[in-house]
Amino acid sequence: MRGLAAVPSYVVMQPTTLCNLDCAYCYLPFRAADRRMPVSVAEAVATAVNPWAAAGRFSVVWHGGEPLAAGREHFADLIAPFGPEVEHHVQTNATLIDDDWCDFFARHEVRVSVSVDGPRERNGDRVNRGGQPAYDRILRGVAALRRHGLPFSALAVVSRPEAGLAAELYDYFLGLGCDVLGINIEETEGVNTRDNRHEAAAVTTFWAELVAAWRREPRIHLREIEWSLRYAAAVLDNSADSVLPRRLDPIPTIGHDGSVTVLSPELAGFTDPHYGDFSSGNVLTTPLAEILAGAAETPWVGEFLTGVEACRASCPYFGFCGGGHAANRYFELGRFDGTETEHCRNSKIRLLEGVLEHARDHESPVA
Repeated sequence: MRGLAAVPSYVVMQPTTLCNLDCAYCYLPFRAADRRMPVSVAEAVATAVNPWAAAGRFSVVWHGGEPLAAGREHFADLIAPFGPEVEHHVQTNATLIDDDWCDFFARHEVRVSVSVDGPRERNGDRVNRGGQPAYDRILRGVAALRRHGLPFSALAVVSRPEAGLAAELYDYFLGLGCDVLGINIEETEGVNTRDNRHEAAAVTTFWAELVAAWRREPRIHLREIEWSLRYAAAVLDNSADSVLPRRLDPIPTIGHDGSVTVLSPELAGFTDPHYGDFSSGNVLTTPLAEILAGAAETPWVGEFLTGVEACRASCPYFGFCGGGHAANRYFELGRFDGTETEHCRNSKIRLLEGVLEHARDHESPVA
């Protein structure tokens, strides 16, 4: 975990900045504007990605805005330059999914992840631009996926961890029919300035209860829990050093205009008087591989890498977390070389502590 890898494991692509919803916790700055990615940007990215995909597994993650707001025809044009080895994923609010979109996903082999926060009463922050609940439209989209036999993942935002919520959410997603579930504790970042501080015991208990719910019926791949268990197993095997990669995945985010922001998609589209626009180049003028080769020279990236080393030296959870995320440092601390953030506490430290708390509470008594 020193420096940036020359080749990423995936890229994030922004087909449009537009989103048809106006979720209260959204971090995106331009979601009311329809700024669409030109096909020339996708062609430039594909020039780098296709050889990477031919050499090993590689994904393109389409993430807006609401990617489906770009329209099927334009979306197909953006996918067309990529070779058959490239895996395509889309993160969507599902409100636009219908039979035609399902045919599109099947034809282009696009893996779908749906953003939904649990039962109706847990989706109060997910509203359209008129402030009306989006839940029924989300469920109609999910129903279309199921009708067409398309597997899908789910991503839920938890704004207020509390006792009993984890079991409720897990049971809900079992019924929803997803095969993978990710849980994000709400983050203070981008245009979302809501406070993400919570009592440590409440967050730890939430994660412990989630482990318990999953263990009762482990039919869903539960992203955070499986990460934690993999790390715990590696510690027990004395192989924890093998959990993290040797170098940080640069995770390049390609903005609608071709700009490349590394490490944190949440920084794309923002500017700062000191750091500038956070981009390391533009694929319309510089090949993506060349941009990534020099990305560590971007001033804020170098500052972030200094912060990673500070985490390594000071935090006992470094082997699990790897130094946190750049965007969380910037939006919480106003700089990149700081260390612990509320995101670290909620989604790394207390996650691991919750898993360990569950293990302690359920360990077999010694005879």
